[in-house]
Amino acid sequence: MSVGAMSRRTFNKWAGAVAGTTALVGAAGWESRHAATPAAADGLASADRTVWNACIVNCGSRCPLRVQVKSVDGEDRVVRLLPDNTGDDELMTRNIKACVRGRNMRERLYSPDRIKYPMKRKEGTKRGDGEWEQISWDEAATLFAEKLKGVYEKYGPEAVHRMYGSGTWNSHINYKVMWRLLNAAGGQLMYYGNYSFSQLHTANKYHYGEYGESPSNSFEDSIENSKLLVLWGNNPQETRMSGGGALFTSLAASRKEGLKIIVIDPIHSDTAALLADEWIALRPGSDAALVAGIVHVLLENDLHDQKFLDKYCVGFDEKHMPDGVPKNLSYRSYIEGKGADGVEKTPEWAAEITGVPADTIRELALELGNTSPVNITQGWGLQRQANGEANCRAVYTLAAVLGQIGIPGGGNGGRDGYFWPLSESLPDLADDNTTEAQISCFGWLDAIQFGSTMTETQDGIRGVEKLSTDLKFLVAMGSNVLQSQHADVQQVREILKDESKLEFLVYIDNQFTRSAEMADLVLPDCTQFERWDLVPSEYTGDMTYLLMCEPAVEPLYESMSGYDMCALIADKLGIKDKYTEGRSLQEWTEHLYELSRESIPDLPSFEEFRKQGVHRYYSPDGLTVSMKDFRKDPKANKLETPSGLIEIFSKDLYEMDKTWTFRNKRKGDRIAALPEFIDTWEGPLEASAGGKYPIQLIGHHFKGRTHSTYANLPHSKALHPQVLWINSSDAAERGIKHGDMVEVFNDRGRVHIPARVTPRIRPGVASLPQGAWFNFEEKKGIDTGGAVNTLSSLHPAPLAKGGAQHTSLAQIKKVED
Repeated sequence: MSVGAMSRRTFNKWAGAVAGTTALVGAAGWESRHAATPAAADGLASADRTVWNACIVNCGSRCPLRVQVKSVDGEDRVVRLLPDNTGDDELMTRNIKACVRGRNMRERLYSPDRIKYPMKRKEGTKRGDGEWEQISWDEAATLFAEKLKGVYEKYGPEAVHRMYGSGTWNSHINYKVMWRLLNAAGGQLMYYGNYSFSQLHTANKYHYGEYGESPSNSFEDSIENSKLLVLWGNNPQETRMSGGGALFTSLAASRKEGLKIIVIDPIHSDTAALLADEWIALRPGSDAALVAGIVHVLLENDLHDQKFLDKYCVGFDEKHMPDGVPKNLSYRSYIEGKGADGVEKTPEWAAEITGVPADTIRELALELGNTSPVNITQGWGLQRQANGEANCRAVYTLAAVLGQIGIPGGGNGGRDGYFWPLSESLPDLADDNTTEAQISCFGWLDAIQFGSTMTETQDGIRGVEKLSTDLKFLVAMGSNVLQSQHADVQQVREILKDESKLEFLVYIDNQFTRSAEMADLVLPDCTQFERWDLVPSEYTGDMTYLLMCEPAVEPLYESMSGYDMCALIADKLGIKDKYTEGRSLQEWTEHLYELSRESIPDLPSFEEFRKQGVHRYYSPDGLTVSMKDFRKDPKANKLETPSGLIEIFSKDLYEMDKTWTFRNKRKGDRIAALPEFIDTWEGPLEASAGGKYPIQLIGHHFKGRTHSTYANLPHSKALHPQVLWINSSDAAERGIKHGDMVEVFNDRGRVHIPARVTPRIRPGVASLPQGAWFNFEEKKGIDTGGAVNTLSSLHPAPLAKGGAQHTSLAQIKKVED
C-alpha cells in the first residue's frame, strides 16, 4: 500500500490509529502547604465561590474556565475547574470547552516549579551555574532599573530588547506590560514576525501586500459552501484544541455531507485520522515542488482559471510580467521548463522530490481542477523551513491558478479564516520608543554576537540601515525561547554564558523553566488565576469572544502581576506616573473594558460581565470570505503590492536578490521572486540521497503542550509523553522496536528518548514534538528531555530571517543497555 495517499477509512482499518482527546478535570501536585483537599463528589458543594478566568496560553484560541475556590484553614484555594456553560452544541453558539491542557491549569498554579520570589545570580558564579540568592522586590526593582539606565547611557536603546515569547500571549494587559515599561523608559530594539509563522509573515508582503498573514475562508464558510477542503499542513485537531475554536469547526466540517477533506502532511495527524477522506504524505520542505507538479497537470488539461490569472495576478505568464524583467521568468515558464533551470515540472519530477507518487499528484490535480469551490488552507509548518517563504507562496499561487480566491466556499491558500476581536488592549506607548530599529524575532542571538555589524541587506534589519550596537540588556517574559523554542539550544547556552557580550539578562515567568537557568535576575510573575485581565479569543473562526479574567486567589508566595512589577520598576526609574497613568491593574482592566464597549455590540456593564464571564459576537459581514472585495473590484480595492494585484512574480524580490548578501551563506540562501522549489541545506533532496544523516527531523505540535507551556506538569506528561515518532520501516532497518530507547543525533547534539514506532509518519521522516524542556546531562553530552531544538540549526531562512527548525537532518540508532 502506498504511503503517498490513502483514505481515512482504509488507514484507520490498517493502523487502528484514530486518536481522540482525553478530558482531564484538574489536578493536584501541590507542595505541603497547599496539600490537595478533595472536592465534593459533584464538584460544587465544596466551593465557597466561583469566578470566571481563562486559559490564555498561545494555542490560537483561548478558553473560559469557571474557577471554584474554597477557604481551607483561612486560605483560599482553587479546588476545581469547570468548563464554559454559556453556550450549546450549535456551530455559532458553541460552548467554548477547554481542552486537556487548560483543564489541568490547577496543576500549573500549584506546581513545585513555581518561581516563588525574586532571585539574582549569586555573586562570584557564572551565568548558567544555577546558584541563586533570594532578594526583596525593592532590591530586584532597583537592580533592574540601575542596569537598564546603565545600558541606556552607554549604548542607547538599540541595546535593549524584550524578546519574543508566547507564554503570556493573548492577554490584553499582561502581554504588553514590559513593552510599555521599556518604551516609557527610553526605548528598545523591537522585533518583527514571530516564531509561529516568520517566513509567511514576511513572504505575504510580497505576494498579497502586507506583513502578517492573509487568512483563507473560514471553516464555517466551507461548511456552508465548499465542495472540497484541503488542509495543507494544517492540524487543528491538535494545534487548536479549544472547543470554541478550529477543533470544533473543522470537526463540524468533516460531518458535512458532500464536503471532501484532503490532508497533506508528513504526519498522519489526529486531523488526518479524524477528518480526512485522503491523506497525502510528502517530504518536509517539498511543498513548492508538489504545487508545481499539480499546476503542470492543470495546464496540461486546461483546468487553470486563465481569466482570473489575467485580471487579478502579475507574473503567472509572460504576458503579465512587470516591466523591465527578462523573458522566461514567469511562473508558467518555470513550470514548462523554459526558465533558468530548463527543467519541466512534471508530476514525475515532483515525485522525485516530494516522495508522493506521480499518479497521486495527477489524481490530486484533476480533482482540484474539476471541483469548485475549493478551500485550500495551509498550516504554518511548511513555511517553518529554509525555503519556507517559497513554500507558503506556492500554496497561495495554487489557489489563484484554480481561481478560488474571493468566492464563497473558496479561499486564498492561507490558514483558515476568522473574525478578529475588537476589544482593546493596554497601550504599549510605541510612539515613545526612541528607535525605529527592528530585528527578526529569531535574530536576538545574532544581535548579541554581532549586532553592530547587522544591516538591512544582510540580516533583514528594518527601520534603519544598520544597527548601532550589540544587544546588551535582554528581557525574556513568559518566554522559554532561550532553552526550548530557539534552535540549537546548546549553542545558545554557550553564547549566553559569555558575559562580555550580553551584560544583563532578566527572566520573568511563573514557572522556573530551563530558560530561567540562564538569567541574572529572575522575577516571579503570577498566573492569570492571581490577577485581573481581559482575554480575547484568537483564530476562532466566525465566532469571536471576550473572556473575564478575575483573580481567584491572592498571588502565591511573593509572585506579583507583570503590571505591578513594572510599575514598581517604573517608580525606580522616575516614570511611575507615566507608566500607570494613575490606574491600578483592576482599574486598567475596567478602563479597557469600557473602551471595548464602544466597538463591541451589546457588551454588558463590567459588573454584569464579571457574572457572565463570556461574551460572543460576530462580524456584521457574515462568514469570512477572504479577499471578496478585491475579487469584486480589483481597481477599487487594490492590494498593497506595487501592482495592486496578486504578485506571483515579485519584482521587489527580484531586485532584492541582486543586492542582498548572507551571513554564513549556505545552499539555498537566495531571494526567490517566484514561489519555486529551492534545494536547500539539509533539505529533502539531501535526505533522499542518503549519507551521514538520512532522516528529516521535524518537531510537530501536539496536544500535550502549547509550545513549552504545560511541558513540566505530571498529568500532562503522563497522558502525552514525549517520544520520537519513527516510521515502522525506518525502525526495522535500525533494529528499533516500539518503546526502545533511541539516540537521535547529528553534529549539533544528541537526544535520548523512547521511540514510537508507527505507520503514522512517512518513511525517511521522524518527529520529536516541539516544546519539550531541554534537560542536558553535561558530562554525557546528551539531552534526555527530548527537545527537538537540541538538533535544529541556528541558520535562518533567507528573506524573513526566521527560524527554519523543520529543516534538519539526523540519524537514529537504538541505545544499547
